[in-house]
Amino acid sequence: MSGTEIELEKDKAKYGLLAVMASNVAIVAVAVVGVYRLKGDTSVIVGILTAAFTAVSGMTTAYIGIKAVSNTARSMTLVGPAQQQSPAPVPAAPAGPDAAPVPAAPAPTS
Repeated sequence: MSGTEIELEKDKAKYGLLAVMASNVAIVAVAVVGVYRLKGDTSVIVGILTAAFTAVSGMTTAYIGIKAVSNTARSMTLVGPAQQQSPAPVPAAPAGPDAAPVPAAPAPTS
């Protein structure tokens, strides 16, 4: 990976996080203004705060999830198929007097 690609990835991560943080601040600001203007109507205030919390957590979770998948996909393409780990071999069944019996194959029917 060249230096410009690394800088591009750093910029994408930095500005992506900045966009999520700015949108979260905007959501909180709108919720605070909404709560302030209602002056005590608790049922509507609870609704506004619930919606704001849902929006903030959804936006943040989506960013973190997309970033994690992007980083995983990028690292898998950089490693290449020859260097990826193969799955661990499955151990053979134990042989001996206390081993579980293997069922016989069914007889062919005509």
